[in-house]
Amino acid sequence: MDLPIAMLSPNGLLLLALAAIIGLIVLIARFKCNAFIALMIASLVVGVGSGMPLPGISKSFQEGVGNTLGFLAMIIGLGTILGKLLAESGAAEVIANRMVNLLGIKRLDYAVMLVAFLVGISVFFGVGIVLLGPIAFMLARQTKTPILYLALPLAAGLSVAHGLIPPHPGPMVAIGKIGADTGKTILWSIAVGLPTALITGPFLARWVAPRVPVAIGGLGAEASGKAAAPRPPGFALSIFTMLLPVLLMLVATAADVSLPPENTVRQVADFIGAPVVAMLIAVVFSFWAFGTHCGLKGGEILKFTEQCVGPAASIFLVVGAGGGFSKVLEHSGVAKAIADLAVQIPVTPILLGWIIAGLLRIAVGSATVSITMAAGLMLPVVEARPDTNRELLVLAMGAGSLILSHVNDSGFWFVKEYLGMSISQTLKTWTVVETGIAVVSIVIILLANAVI
Repeated sequence: MDLPIAMLSPNGLLLLALAAIIGLIVLIARFKCNAFIALMIASLVVGVGSGMPLPGISKSFQEGVGNTLGFLAMIIGLGTILGKLLAESGAAEVIANRMVNLLGIKRLDYAVMLVAFLVGISVFFGVGIVLLGPIAFMLARQTKTPILYLALPLAAGLSVAHGLIPPHPGPMVAIGKIGADTGKTILWSIAVGLPTALITGPFLARWVAPRVPVAIGGLGAEASGKAAAPRPPGFALSIFTMLLPVLLMLVATAADVSLPPENTVRQVADFIGAPVVAMLIAVVFSFWAFGTHCGLKGGEILKFTEQCVGPAASIFLVVGAGGGFSKVLEHSGVAKAIADLAVQIPVTPILLGWIIAGLLRIAVGSATVSITMAAGLMLPVVEARPDTNRELLVLAMGAGSLILSHVNDSGFWFVKEYLGMSISQTLKTWTVVETGIAVVSIVIILLANAVI
């Protein structure tokens, strides 16, 4: 869809976006308006106020909802089923007990963060949350640990991997646009990402969690209740089933790196390694591994799958509406107004890339959109400054694209609903962690750029 010619000045667009975001928060927090309806109202206000053609406003919103839910709805649905069976079979408890015995309670947050970081390299953020979330909830229950002590390191590990490490779409698009080396970018992303996840996961969570008490609730609690199966699966089978989609995605990645596109093996690997197909394969396998193998009957398995999909419907609506709001902000010209303002800032290219991606993230919400647009804007800057380290610039834009997750980010609503938090609690926890990731990452990146 072509961007409309805005009737407002760039400053007017920025003020309109700010007013819409503030109004959205007030509607939900003060007047207890349903988040889905409030997001639709905010989208309409931005569209009309910016001068978008009236038919285009609803089309933009629908496009944003479709783009977001076209992938996430199936992932959330399948992941919720897998998580529910993980809990009902007793597999979550088996894994939790083994982690407690091996690591002790004091180091569980580090273990959860590290597992999330490794898993997050090959899976999307939403996939990682629904796969690993039940383990975090089970650990929290068994050790009587506040859920945020484990959930925030989990989310931090996944988010760092999603924003910084190829083959995630944002970094890959940036690599292609500015001509960075993929191998070097991967090495730098791990060198930057791991310490970032350590600092913003366990360290920051230990500071944030005591200040924002959150009871165990939300969709994550629904997917991690007391086991119903007569006998639990073994530890090895539990781990294998939980990580099966990750393994299938890794197979696809390996095939993409080592085989030509026309190779039949690569095409098969890409098919079974597509996130939706990989999740479906894992769910079907779990019907045996977490179902009949554990003594559950077909009717019980059907009941559990129906029980967990129902509560996910509210997440579909809210996350989809968040994507719709983000798309209206993009099509209204708000993103372009911010980008035009940012390129005038006199700083080094790496810091400029971080600033542009960060401002775009604040404006439109989507990390992938932010880094994609920032890469396009930074290409002429890189060509004019050939001494710029392009790999570190990719990471800087990835870091900026994670800053200040708030109400126009579908991930914000996903985390909020999954953990059962209010908007205020989510802003004080998830938004703080995401901003911490962006700031710590750019500090490490600038230090690396200074010494190489």
